[in-house]
Amino acid sequence: MKMLNSWANGASKLFSVLFLLFIFLLAIQLLGDCFHLLGNDFSVELVKTTSDPFVGLFVGILSTVLVQSSSVTTSVIVGLVSGGALSVHNAVPLIMGANIGTTITSALVSLGHISRQKEFEKAFAGATMHDFFNLITVLILFPIELMTGFLAKTASYLSGFLYGFETSHQFESPIKIIIKPAAKFIKHSLLDLTGDPKLTGIFIFFLTLVGIFASLFFLVKILKSTLVQKIKIFVDRVFSSSGMLTMLIGIIITVMVQSSSITTSFMVPLIATGILSLEHAFPLTLGANVGTTVTALMAALVGNIAGLTIALVHLLFNVVGILIIYPIPKIRRIPIWCAITLAKVAVQRRVFALVYIFVVFVFIPLAFILVSRFMK
Repeated sequence: MKMLNSWANGASKLFSVLFLLFIFLLAIQLLGDCFHLLGNDFSVELVKTTSDPFVGLFVGILSTVLVQSSSVTTSVIVGLVSGGALSVHNAVPLIMGANIGTTITSALVSLGHISRQKEFEKAFAGATMHDFFNLITVLILFPIELMTGFLAKTASYLSGFLYGFETSHQFESPIKIIIKPAAKFIKHSLLDLTGDPKLTGIFIFFLTLVGIFASLFFLVKILKSTLVQKIKIFVDRVFSSSGMLTMLIGIIITVMVQSSSITTSFMVPLIATGILSLEHAFPLTLGANVGTTVTALMAALVGNIAGLTIALVHLLFNVVGILIIYPIPKIRRIPIWCAITLAKVAVQRRVFALVYIFVVFVFIPLAFILVSRFMK
């Protein structure tokens, strides 16, 4: 009887995961479709909003902070690019900003140790190590991208190769075959109901945002309840292994739970209690950065070549960042040293930790966006 209940529970969770993935991909498809209903005016305004790369960067940070998930932000960006509402060029800074914004979750988790001085120092260093890696990567790659378009061009070449391979074999994604009829049915049903393309487009736009956020939220919740405890035990056993293996574990864990925030957040208490050192946690964090790009790549399955291109930009950004920072030990130590230094200041004046989180993730992005709007 116990085994039967276990099988039933497993089957129920599997069905739930598949259903939520269907809702997620359906929402991405509808997000791309809705811009055809909204017309050119909406697309032009959206492009104007993100035409300044610096504004795009800070919009990416702030939007990710607000939804507490880079997966949601990057999936929406893929949908916008696939639907033609956003160019790949304008979307690249948004992707970079999303990578910075997602690090706020582990920083907030570290505040749970704020009443215990030694634990808090380690926890805050472990959390902000992720911040500094992403900040340094953006500081290096953002100006390079502005000058050369390196990431966009490389991703465009790769996506062209992949689409060319697909076309030459006359292959159509089975996911598109399942998703497109459902999206078409919903779109036409709502059009019949409202009789107004723009009103239908607005309704679908907000419906898709709810669908993307809700599906990823519950998907992460189910996977977290099923896998995180097992993953924690596994990590405890292998944290002292090679950096590359630890990085691979970070990728696998994040792909499994569909959230880099979960991977980095459950490391924080392990670092706080001394189970995991910063040096061993660092490659796990980098692996989580790569693993989280799978969500955008999944979203690109129902998009077009432009959607795939921006999803590959997300992957390349993290991979190139690792190749620049991780191989050389002295460079690898920079994010860790910055995090340790910041944590020493925060532990002496704990209100500084709150100020740091607010200023970096909310005040600076919001102030820059508002000032840029005012200047126009």
